[in-house]
Amino acid sequence: MAKIKSRKHIGTTQLVALAASLPFASHAATKEENVAKLPTIEVNAENTYKADKVSSPKYTQPLVDTPQTISVIKKEILKEQGATSLTDALRNTPGITLQLGENGNTSAGDSFQMRGFDTKNSIYVDGIRDIGAISRDVYNLEQIEVVKGPSGAEAGRGGAGGYINLSTKLPHAENSSEVSATYNTAEHGRLAADINQAINESTAVRLNVMGQQGGVEGRDYIEQNGWAIAPSIAFGLDSDTRFYLYSQHIKQNNIPDGGIPSIGMDGFYYNNTDTTLTQANRDAINTAVNAANPVNRKNFYGNVNDHEDITANMVSAKIESDLSENIKFTNISRFGKTEMERVLTGINALVISDLSKPKDQNSWSVNRTRQGLDQTNKILANQSTFNINVKTGIIEHNLVAGLELLQEEQSNKTLSTQTPGKKAPTIPAANLYTPDRNSILPELVSTGAYANGKTDTAALYLFDTLKFGERFQLNGGARVDYYHTEYDALAVNTDNTTLKITEVPTNLKAHDTLVSWKLGSVFKPTPKSSIYASYAKSLTPPGTANFTLSTTGANSSVAEPQETHHYEVGTKWNLNDDKLILTAAAYQTENENQFTQDPITLVSVQEGKTKVKGIELGAVGQITRAWNVSAGVAHMKTEQKNQQSFSTTGVKTTTDSVRWSPDWTATLWTTYSVAGFKAGIGARYVDEQKRVITDSTALANMPVVPSYVVFDAMAAYTFNKNASMTLNVYNLADKEYISSLNNSGARLTLGQPRSASLSFNYKF
Repeated sequence: MAKIKSRKHIGTTQLVALAASLPFASHAATKEENVAKLPTIEVNAENTYKADKVSSPKYTQPLVDTPQTISVIKKEILKEQGATSLTDALRNTPGITLQLGENGNTSAGDSFQMRGFDTKNSIYVDGIRDIGAISRDVYNLEQIEVVKGPSGAEAGRGGAGGYINLSTKLPHAENSSEVSATYNTAEHGRLAADINQAINESTAVRLNVMGQQGGVEGRDYIEQNGWAIAPSIAFGLDSDTRFYLYSQHIKQNNIPDGGIPSIGMDGFYYNNTDTTLTQANRDAINTAVNAANPVNRKNFYGNVNDHEDITANMVSAKIESDLSENIKFTNISRFGKTEMERVLTGINALVISDLSKPKDQNSWSVNRTRQGLDQTNKILANQSTFNINVKTGIIEHNLVAGLELLQEEQSNKTLSTQTPGKKAPTIPAANLYTPDRNSILPELVSTGAYANGKTDTAALYLFDTLKFGERFQLNGGARVDYYHTEYDALAVNTDNTTLKITEVPTNLKAHDTLVSWKLGSVFKPTPKSSIYASYAKSLTPPGTANFTLSTTGANSSVAEPQETHHYEVGTKWNLNDDKLILTAAAYQTENENQFTQDPITLVSVQEGKTKVKGIELGAVGQITRAWNVSAGVAHMKTEQKNQQSFSTTGVKTTTDSVRWSPDWTATLWTTYSVAGFKAGIGARYVDEQKRVITDSTALANMPVVPSYVVFDAMAAYTFNKNASMTLNVYNLADKEYISSLNNSGARLTLGQPRSASLSFNYKF
């Protein structure tokens, strides 16, 4: 029977004794018989990429025996790559793409799509949901766990495509300290430190800090500035009960990026349909615009007053107690608060001010929008989990039982350039090719409108892994969530003609009990391999994404939860003395109860469905003592069924696929070490991504994001046991590619151009 063991660590006394004995052992070795030896070259490389387990107590088995696709990105690979953000880190797993936002508006913060489904609201820290549209840093992360497939059984509501868990660095009983300084070609500097100090055999403290300031590669005026500090303390490290108290405090003062116009890019299409113009004039304008050059990728279409100020604080307390040899209790409590205040200038439609000279590009401009966000997110959570190992006859059980209590709140104050009761000011357009950030734009004011949402959740979960000898396992479990969502909003509207103010309040509630479950079977051909099949069901109720309820549509307070069914078969093999894992999986995910329009009554009904089919292959770990690799490739096909809408004239439009869901994605990172030198190469491939996903045959602007391949490289040298230096070169071929495109196709962000960073690391 597997035992639950205490996480006792080597105490500082033993470490000192061991360190003191090393010189004597070396001295004794010199007394050996003097025999001529050939010179040797030492090759020192660690198996730094492969993880054996995830951090959550809900997963009791090693990854090789877990019937689900899970990618673990460890801090070692992030360090080699010079990755600093969650966006950078997730490039190490296939099947994830970035999102930019709706039409002229800009989506800020971490915004991802995984396996065809929005994942930005399925990000967790140590198993507890982390809300707020901020850009997350990796300075305080031990590893990033990407769990693919519906997450309702483990994480609760939402997560049709999976979820991302960020595992925090915690104190341990060995002393270790490291500082790193990085400077890159965007004149951006970053300093980080990770200091762990054992006070005695039982107690340790840890401090992670980070500060950064400077520009962004390939962009003028955009800045990423901020600092963060994460202190923590642990008690009882050498006992059966361990207590961790840790917190994180982040401050960001950025200049946000509203992107650049898509004019001149591959796939750009412009069609002027102004009937007040002659056909000849329209043709001349269309010909000129469609033949125009792209804008300078460095152009900044924002304003000198644009800014993004974020304050995020999180305090957590964690208890781990080995109640007996076969029973372990884990409890984590958390309070978190994130405040975001953002003023950003977005861009949208092209304007030609002198229609008599359509080729005069000096008269071309783009409309600008002033976007504001004043948002506060709060979370209060408590999660208790029991891990119990028992035997019933010849069957071994690894039971997990738990209770989660969660309160999430989001409050938004509406900002607008129009003061209620006054005429809306005109927002000057920006010159298409030479925008001026110093032009005077109207300020944003608080209108008195607001939107506040709160969700209370109480959940019970139970999982069990049944082991029938050494070859066969059954894995299953369920989670019951009771949630209650309250939405309180006030819209303040001003009539354009009379300037009369109209206030429209909204007060809605929704509550339900959700049952999500999963079932898997595992056959082990060898002790280090598995073949598995699994099924999972997950539910996504209205208001899950943004705590917003409405009287109609997907967020309707009376809407049925979306229902996700997931089927997966796969195999996992640990090779090379458990230093390398190979994985393969095939899956099908169906998300039901999506809104569509009835063809006869034209009423919105929940009869739409999204289906995603795919395969995913992976290889992570050590091939030889000096050669490490992390690689993955994914193929998927997305399909929407019964998704249709009708115009006022009865014209039907059918949606048949899913945006931003490429057929193929692949990622590779590999390094080789010898005699203190380390060289690495990376590659990322993203297939064509659709923006236009309907059956319409009309020509459209930027119908797809073209496919791309990007290569990166790394060279490092370790001077001694303390000091090392790393040079990273990104986008070696200087490939120009679209990183993300907005839903209208008018605005985009380009991927990082060829650039470099130099890091110095020192351990003491």
